[in-house]
Amino acid sequence: MYDNIHGMEMSAMGPLMMLVMAAVVVVPFWVIFSKAGYSKWLSLLMVVPIVNVILLYFLAFSKWPNPGNRNT
Repeated sequence: MYDNIHGMEMSAMGPLMMLVMAAVVVVPFWVIFSKAGYSKWLSLLMVVPIVNVILLYFLAFSKWPNPGNRNT
């Protein structure tokens, strides 16, 4: 019924596991981007290869907008 890829059968749980893993990556970055003052929707780019590395470096080395008077 399912294709045999590299000696392993694909199950119906494969797409579900991909969604779970994407959520595990996106949700923390959703919060980080929100706290940093950037759009939360940028976190969706963290599941795109190469773009995620560029975005991570941007987040790490850019000056974060500081809404409010936080002492950081």
